[in-house]
Amino acid sequence: MKSTATLAKSWAIALYALIITKVEAQNENFGFEFGTVTTMDNLYSETPSGLGSIKWVNVNTEKNTWSVDKNGILVCQGLPIGVVRSSKQYENFILHVEWRHMEPGGNSGIFAWSNANPEEGKNLPDGLEIQMLELDWVNLNTRNGEKPAIAYVHGELFGVGGVTTIPDNPRGERSKSIENRAKGKGIWNTYDVVCVDGVAKLSVNGKFVNGIAKVSQKKGYLCLESEGAEIQFRNLRVTELPPSVTSSNQIAPLLD
Repeated sequence: MKSTATLAKSWAIALYALIITKVEAQNENFGFEFGTVTTMDNLYSETPSGLGSIKWVNVNTEKNTWSVDKNGILVCQGLPIGVVRSSKQYENFILHVEWRHMEPGGNSGIFAWSNANPEEGKNLPDGLEIQMLELDWVNLNTRNGEKPAIAYVHGELFGVGGVTTIPDNPRGERSKSIENRAKGKGIWNTYDVVCVDGVAKLSVNGKFVNGIAKVSQKKGYLCLESEGAEIQFRNLRVTELPPSVTSSNQIAPLLD
């Protein structure tokens, strides 16, 4: 029979191996293509060219976190918590994306103007978060018996990781939608986001209802978020707009 010390050592070795495997998986260098990108100039050109594909690069998730099905839908399993990033930075652009949560209370979002580089000990990067919550989130996250504000689940905008902003419709430091338009589990939602010169305006299911201004970092990566529950994305399109006058301290560092 093994001694207590031997058993403890065996458990420690097994735990160490599990941690190392997890770290190696999250540092795995993989990517995929999803969504399209074009430019405003191309849209109005007399001889427009085709759409380009958006390439996504792993930051701190796993290869089996993401998959594109036969219908072109990107499925995110939600674990581990982390992000993938666009292979290039974007400054001024229009983002169109359709999304749906597949579990009650699901949590996710897209980061714009991000450094795509979470600080040590954290899972998520800095940037402007465009939040995507399933409607039951407020019912499943009561605090002292009280539900959080319903504004949580209808498309909030806020800076994270030291990125500062001025909200159009303040709820603390966040900006809340002025009309509740998001749809629940299994139903597709449509976000159209116009991001220009540190200002973002969000349309939820066909109406502009939220905005935020003076975002301190106004050029960076797009990040898709995995945060604990399955979410699906489709028809992601980026239209790049002409650049602004942007100083170096307003641009996220370039990554390899």
